[in-house]
Formats: sequence, C-alpha cells, structure tokens
Amino acid sequence: MATARQSEAGTSEALERDAEALHEALSGLVRLYQFRDRDQICCFDVSVPQCYGLEALVRDGPLTLGELAGRLYLDKSTASRVVDALQRKGYVNRAPHPGDRRALQLEVTPAGRQLVDRIRVSLVEDAKAVLGDLSPSFRREAARFLHRLTEVTATRLGHGPGGASGDGRAVPTASACRAGECD
Repeated sequence: MATARQSEAGTSEALERDAEALHEALSGLVRLYQFRDRDQICCFDVSVPQCYGLEALVRDGPLTLGELAGRLYLDKSTASRVVDALQRKGYVNRAPHPGDRRALQLEVTPAGRQLVDRIRVSLVEDAKAVLGDLSPSFRREAARFLHRLTEVTATRLGHGPGGASGDGRAVPTASACRAGECD
C-alpha cells in the first residue's frame, strides 16, 4: 500500500513530467507563431510589435502611451518608437487626453482599423488551414485550454489584462529585472 509520502512523490514527478511536456509544446508553438506572424504581418508594411500595438488600440483604445506599453509588455520608450512608426504610416493619431492635460491619448485612424481587419482575416485564414483536419470538439477544447492557460499564467505572474500588474503598473521588463527592480 502506498504511503502518503510515496503518493506525493508520484504526484510531484507527474507534475514535473507534465510541466516539461507543456514547456516543450508551448516553446515549439510560440516559435512557429513568431515566424508565422513575422512572415505574414510584415507583408502589410508593419512590424509584429506595430501590429500588436494596433490590435491593442482597436481592442482597448484609446490608450495612453503607458497603457499601451503595459499591454505590449514593452518599455515606454520602445512603445513610443512603435507608435512613432505607426503615426508616420498614418495608422495612429496622438490627441490630447480628455482627463489629463499633461497626457496624450493614442487613437487608431480608419486606415489603422482597416489594416488590423485585413491582417486578422489573413491570420484567421491561416488558423483555419491549421485547424481544418482537427475535430470540432478538439478545436473548441484547444481554444478553451489556451485561454485558461493564459489566464492562469497571467495570475501566477501577477499580471493583469494586457500586461498590467495587479497594482496597475506595467509588467517589469527584462532590463528592470536585470537592474534588480523586479520582486
């Protein structure tokens, strides 16, 4: 008969195996999607971070630069360069913030909204090709699993929606962590 200690060890070993398998599977999927995004999105005259910025502004906007940086998991200076490029291309406008005269608000232009729609159609078509040979129940369960995994991971890391920490600050960046500013 297994003791409680043996049962705990078996559960710990199973968790270790499952975590390793999940890490390998997600690492492979993320790498593939990064290259897919780069190859497809760049055909639309924007970089992947610029596309993500436009998507965030369409979904959640208008936003301040700090809010956008948090949603993109970027330093404010990096997000500013992304917005500068989007503004030069006519996809984003900076406008006075209605509630804070010191701040600017970022808004998507009609051309930016149209671009996001065109990119989304392209990426959804690609997803349909990937999912086409899978059963409908597996497709639905995979989407539910990935949404739940995203929620659990964000909670575990202390990140709120779009990269905000539980206290509303942007998620610490790698440079902040190297400087010892992560807790």
